[in-house]
Amino acid sequence: MNSMKVNKLAAACLLAGIIAMTSGFVTRLIHPAAPVEHHGDSHGDHKRVLGAYAKASAAPETASAEPAGPEAVTPLLASADIEAGKKVFKKCQSCHNADKGGANKTGPALYGVVGNDIASHEGFKYSSALDGVAGNWTYDALNQFLYKPKAYVKGTKMVFAGLKKTADRASVIAYLRAQDDSPEPLP
Repeated sequence: MNSMKVNKLAAACLLAGIIAMTSGFVTRLIHPAAPVEHHGDSHGDHKRVLGAYAKASAAPETASAEPAGPEAVTPLLASADIEAGKKVFKKCQSCHNADKGGANKTGPALYGVVGNDIASHEGFKYSSALDGVAGNWTYDALNQFLYKPKAYVKGTKMVFAGLKKTADRASVIAYLRAQDDSPEPLP
């Protein structure tokens, strides 16, 4: 075989591999397979796999993997642990300050934030996304934002992933509420 035929054969093999990988990737994007537990090598395994795949295929397309939003924290606020909130807030301290008269850091100082207008702290340059949000930091708004900041305010510069545990969000909100000369009344 001459070198030209070897090159063509190698190119054809590479192209076939790329097409196979790409089609597999596109197929998984269009129709992801359900996760299936493997329980040994019995002959019934293929039935479990096919059954799980059929159930995943039959799921309505409107169903999402994540809940629509966070669980409400208002029922927990009256009994929330402020000291626990102070501990959880340590995750926030690299960017935020909650002390009275505290300076802005990468993020705004948060003293008196509960009940305050959104994106209103003097002397802090907010992202245009957060600056465009109307309203104030109600208990519900803080809960939504702390759960997943980038989902609550699309385009925010805040890179924090959020607090998934409801008790942690309630404790942080209770802690922030306590960081005020006249705390916002509990709901």
